[in-house]
Amino acid sequence: MIGKLPVLARNYLAGVWGQRPQERREAEDRCRRAGAGGEASPLIKLHITFPCGGFILLFFVSLFISCKSAPDFPDPVLGESGFIPLEPGALVYVFADVGGARPILDLVPIAGMNEKQSKEMLDRTRSVAAALYPGESGRRFQLTAWGTYPGFRADMAFGTNRDWKKRRSAGGLPYWHSARDRLSVALNAKQAFVSAAVDDAPLEPFSAPPGIEAPEGFGEFRRGAIISCWLENPGSAMNRAFAAMEIPLQLPAERIFVSVFQTAGQADSGGGAGEAAERRYEALLRIQLPGASQARGMVTLFTLARAFLPGFTPAEGALSEGGPAALAAFLFANPPVQDGKNLTIKTAVLSERDIALLFNLFSVYFA
Repeated sequence: MIGKLPVLARNYLAGVWGQRPQERREAEDRCRRAGAGGEASPLIKLHITFPCGGFILLFFVSLFISCKSAPDFPDPVLGESGFIPLEPGALVYVFADVGGARPILDLVPIAGMNEKQSKEMLDRTRSVAAALYPGESGRRFQLTAWGTYPGFRADMAFGTNRDWKKRRSAGGLPYWHSARDRLSVALNAKQAFVSAAVDDAPLEPFSAPPGIEAPEGFGEFRRGAIISCWLENPGSAMNRAFAAMEIPLQLPAERIFVSVFQTAGQADSGGGAGEAAERRYEALLRIQLPGASQARGMVTLFTLARAFLPGFTPAEGALSEGGPAALAAFLFANPPVQDGKNLTIKTAVLSERDIALLFNLFSVYFA
């Protein structure tokens, strides 16, 4: 029914505005007969005798429906719900405060968008939650964004593009799907939901509320961060990275938290474009291991790696070398601190380009 509203509106205008007084009286008589002799309902009378008011009513009904066409999740970046509107089973879950992270995000290419499209999307977005999935899951990534979006205009654009077809989720919510682009999209005035599949099969872009729950301690760990993420079962990916660095180190990590912060004195500085170019950042890593004994052993191994890593100097700008040297600068700039079964590592000072480079490197090892 919802998907037919534009058609109904067009047919309604074509039919009602063309009625002459005699035709309206005949239509009202038919409505009375259909109601078993009773008087026509107020809504029927409105459609018959006051066509302009009927169309306004139809417009507001359709607008209300379109605004409720996707589940309403609290913002996981600016709020403290503890639940994330994404599907389980991802390799990594990433969160960004777009305002604070904008200088970094401007350097990270967004798949499927040119520079102008990326800028427009970021201009409209306040915060983002995204997840990357293993290929065998059937899903490539899922994204939920909060901001100000042209939901009504977007529906019109999708509806006039033959590559996009309107579908419904198992819960009855509408979304748009493109088999060619392998994307599913749902949009309203305040939220955008996107899901990318490994094939052309439709994949619902949103999860049933409340979504998945963030790991214990993650909310506190990311407090104040402009970008944060957690990695699920990252051991094999980290071990590939260590092998690329020619470090004989096996990391039995169960989960890794990462948070990126502006360095002290800059978080509230504001400033113009020139000042923004000089911003500096630090990242914190928390590596969760199976137990405290494994954590103690990893402290020793990290200390040895820092001592014998050839040619490594933990100085600002070391990431600019790229490749394994960049990851080494990220992981071994400072010695780890043990807290029970967790290791916490603080990086060297990072630039915006350093962090953008790390995004690209992690996408290689965690693909």
